Amino acid sequence: MDFYAFAKGVVSGVLKPLYRIEVVGTEHFPKEGGVLLCANHISNLDPPVVGITAPRPIHFMAKEELFRVPVLKTLLPPLHAFPVKRGMSDRQALRTGLDVLKEGHVLGIFPEGTRSKDGKLQKGLAGVGFFALRTDAAVVPCAIIGPYRPLKKLKVVYGKPLDISALRERKASPEEATEYIMRHIQALLDEYQ
Repeated sequence: MDFYAFAKGVVSGVLKPLYRIEVVGTEHFPKEGGVLLCANHISNLDPPVVGITAPRPIHFMAKEELFRVPVLKTLLPPLHAFPVKRGMSDRQALRTGLDVLKEGHVLGIFPEGTRSKDGKLQKGLAGVGFFALRTDAAVVPCAIIGPYRPLKKLKVVYGKPLDISALRERKASPEEATEYIMRHIQALLDEYQ
């Protein structure tokens, strides 16, 4: 058993009963090929929660600072996480993300770039639109619906893959593609909250 599967089992055993996690829509998740998974961001626990509820292993883009923490810098790479510099265009992170998708893996992104202070969906960053337009990966919206309080139900909803072929064909801007994806995350939040 690889480290990712082992960690998923351990974390799942702790978080699923603690937050009574309910998962909706995993049947929409493509079984193979590149997937750009885009979720709202309300807690530091979002990456492990998405990691244990998604049907496939996820490669997360994680803020560079986490790779300076002694324990995390050892744990994150075998969990398929790679660093991104925040607040600037990080070409290496963009290349790594494109490679993940082109190799047929799942790239997990929180388009807001940082946690929402009030739980409401913030404006998404253009990077997510860049990935959506530059690859033929399936784009799957995901809504995490809190609160993160012990024994209160937490819901993770996976939406149907979005059709962004029209945006790709007319060479839409990354900002426009991001807005399109964010609207679908918001629609999931509205429907399941």
